[in-house]
Amino acid sequence: MKDKVVIITGGSSGIGKALANEFGSKGSQIIVTGRNAAELDRVVDELRAKGISILGFQSDVSKEDDNRRMAEFAIQSFGKIDILVNNAGISMRALFEEVDIDVVKKVMDINFYGVLYATKYCLPEIKKTKGSIVGISSIAGFRGLPGRTGYSASKFALNGFLEVLRTELLKTGVHVLTACPGFTASNIRKRALTRDGSAQSESPRDEEKMMTAEECAMHIYNATVERKRTLILTSQGKLAVFLNKWLPGFADKMVYNVMAKEANAPIK
Repeated sequence: MKDKVVIITGGSSGIGKALANEFGSKGSQIIVTGRNAAELDRVVDELRAKGISILGFQSDVSKEDDNRRMAEFAIQSFGKIDILVNNAGISMRALFEEVDIDVVKKVMDINFYGVLYATKYCLPEIKKTKGSIVGISSIAGFRGLPGRTGYSASKFALNGFLEVLRTELLKTGVHVLTACPGFTASNIRKRALTRDGSAQSESPRDEEKMMTAEECAMHIYNATVERKRTLILTSQGKLAVFLNKWLPGFADKMVYNVMAKEANAPIK
């Protein structure tokens, strides 16, 4: 990955920041994006102090033109794009019958359409370098989670898009990775939207018992280097995907029971 140009959307915290550190420490040239300029500046300063070649670009992945400008910025800054890591994402937590539909739309705009926009504008350059497109999906893209209507729907859609893209690009030399972390310690649950669109603020799960963002980033980095097709992380995540495929009725009950144990769970 030395001297590869890597764009990481949503790179100001959590898995995105850890990915910037992981790729950057191996010699890649990094561009991280995010909506909050102050958070971006902090990450850029922190990683640059480690000797990482990194630039920040303030943008909102849900806005098509921001993604066009992001790709142009990468070319102007480094002359090429080797890898796009579609990491920016948001979650939600509410029963479907109670949630404001605008909340679901917002999640889809970021988690799904954000990936489409970024990929659309970076793909011509990635085809030139025979590089990689990485989609940070979720176990929720294989197994629907109660209380996460918009999140699961966006990740199912993302998985389908990446499968189509991989097939369309089969003879181009472009690598497409669907990376599916299980529960990982990050800010995503604190920033998750509630039924009215307000931020949840507190995680309903024990973050200390989860895979760290740094470990998750290491696995995604290795899968990119090895040009893997799919990466499913954590034992719990692998079990959920397996059971959902072969014992779907049992998986329904198991997932219900697990999610009902969360603090202030929307299901009981």
